[in-house]
Amino acid sequence: MSSARRSCLLIGIALTLGLLSACNYKSYFQKSTQDYGSRTVNDPKMSQTRSYGAYTADPKQHENRYFEYSSALSNKVAALPGINTALVFLTDKNAYVAIMTDWSATGTKATGGPRSREQDNTGTTEGVYNVNNGSPKWDNRQVATPYNSYFTHKDPSDLSSELRQVIGTKVREHFSRAQEVHISANREFVNQSLEFAKEAWLKKPLAPLTKDFNTLVQYTFGTGNEIPLPLYLKKKPNP
Repeated sequence: MSSARRSCLLIGIALTLGLLSACNYKSYFQKSTQDYGSRTVNDPKMSQTRSYGAYTADPKQHENRYFEYSSALSNKVAALPGINTALVFLTDKNAYVAIMTDWSATGTKATGGPRSREQDNTGTTEGVYNVNNGSPKWDNRQVATPYNSYFTHKDPSDLSSELRQVIGTKVREHFSRAQEVHISANREFVNQSLEFAKEAWLKKPLAPLTKDFNTLVQYTFGTGNEIPLPLYLKKKPNP
């Protein structure tokens, strides 16, 4: 065999192996629970019917008759790769999930770049909380803060569709009667959701807070125009 022919054969083998490796690499990440960014219809995580988001344009979809906090589902969602914190609420109609993301999975964001994150964590390298003013203080009442915090994302659509699909599927595995599963990593939604969770942790009845909860989810996921106030502000005694 001539050297030229041998070279062509070796190049052909190398290209074939390269293509197979690329396919295997792509297939690995499509199947991996650590990746939410393959953006392909062949991803097995996306093979089922969409498990999250609105199914109807009914303006009353978020008018829930009651709601409850689920510690069991919160723990299951928080255990998923890419998620640091999860707060799950169940109602007579829907499930609502507030999350914070971390670095344990790739592709959690629907779009690249820092704009889809709401945190500035550069202060960690300088030993301060607020890198803008050098302050070491923060609001301990909030789980999601603007600085040195795990990540929140302003709009629900800022989260990868694959991440939302995995969360929605996990919720429906344990709450099959949910009409809709709504997911957000918005900082304000996460912090306000925490206030409702605190009430549940203290064994306080949630029924009196149903209107406040509905205001929050209608504003976040529906067409509500009333800006929700955190519970701790509503509870402030008048001076």
